Amino acid sequence: MKQFVANTLPLDADNATLVGRAWVHGQGAVLVRVTPEHVSDLSKLAPTMSHLLELDDPAAAVAAHAAPRIAATADVLRNSVHDQRDAALPWLLAPCDLQAIKAAGVTFVASMLERVIEEQARGDPARAESVRAAVVSVIGEDLAAVRPGSPEAARLKDVLVAQGLWSQYLEVGIGPDAEIFTKSQPMSAVGTGAKIGIHPGSHWNNPEPEIVLATNSRGEVKGATLGNDVNLRDFEGRSALLLGKAKDNNASCAIGPLIRLFDGRFGMDDVRHCDLSMKVTGTDGFVLDGASSISKISRDPLDLVGQAIGPNHQYPDGFMLFLGTMFAPTQDRFAPGQGFTHAVGDVVAVSTPLLGTLANQVDTCDRIEPWTYGIAALMRDLARRGLA
Repeated sequence: MKQFVANTLPLDADNATLVGRAWVHGQGAVLVRVTPEHVSDLSKLAPTMSHLLELDDPAAAVAAHAAPRIAATADVLRNSVHDQRDAALPWLLAPCDLQAIKAAGVTFVASMLERVIEEQARGDPARAESVRAAVVSVIGEDLAAVRPGSPEAARLKDVLVAQGLWSQYLEVGIGPDAEIFTKSQPMSAVGTGAKIGIHPGSHWNNPEPEIVLATNSRGEVKGATLGNDVNLRDFEGRSALLLGKAKDNNASCAIGPLIRLFDGRFGMDDVRHCDLSMKVTGTDGFVLDGASSISKISRDPLDLVGQAIGPNHQYPDGFMLFLGTMFAPTQDRFAPGQGFTHAVGDVVAVSTPLLGTLANQVDTCDRIEPWTYGIAALMRDLARRGLA
């Protein structure tokens, strides 16, 4: 993964307000600001990322704060790669802490069709191609013009029900209500350079490159970062009731490398026009390139935020919201007609110029270091440092 270290920061990092969390020996998880030159301690401004995002203008507050230097950025980035890590030196963690980790599903037409195919194939990759042909022959491949919840969407539903092809995935894809689910637990996401987990019982799975919004308790989006919402196609294809088992596993959620705070140079309109690129590189020489453009999302990001928080549902510590992906790889890897699935050792790199690169290596969840540093541990460290 070391080849991706040089691209961790955004191309315009000199003009970006970048914040995150670093593990610092003897202190634990520390809120930091990152520039191309230095990683600096923001603890005196805010003890946690959740607290920072509650400020009216976090970017202005960070810019005005005299944060003491922790280490050189280049050294921290190199030390963030899991197999090169020196425990005595700082490394990057996932940039969120107390926030709930939520995700919006089936927000792109391409991935929506793949979800329908998973359901119809009952999680069997060998059936995917024949099911895809049957579904597309009726639905077509161009549903982008169908606005979710519109009269046109309702009429399309009537047609599909009559054909016996209506699906729970189409319901949330073009119906009035978005799918918003809990991807992972607060403090459980891994950061860039860490291993990312695939359930050992899964034999059909893929990465999901996404934009992740950093939202406070008032439903205000204060910044954005990248995420990999690992997908187990066989688990979820067998039954939607396995969503929790398919999504929330040890190290199955990667977020990072840093949150880019909204300021005069970067905001929601920039997020709406982000183009994500993704590369999967296997130890066997296999390479898969993919792309996902937020501009093709079927619901506006702020609509998804509004469906996640409001009078019916609050998040007092804020939340991180995965926006979904249009990337659903179908390239055959191990056998004709069976599509893509991960192999242990794959390196997944998700990139976009304004947010940088999130890179992780795939292993099975049971072989990755267990998650042990939760909210209680963080509170103990903050109290010991006089910050809680």
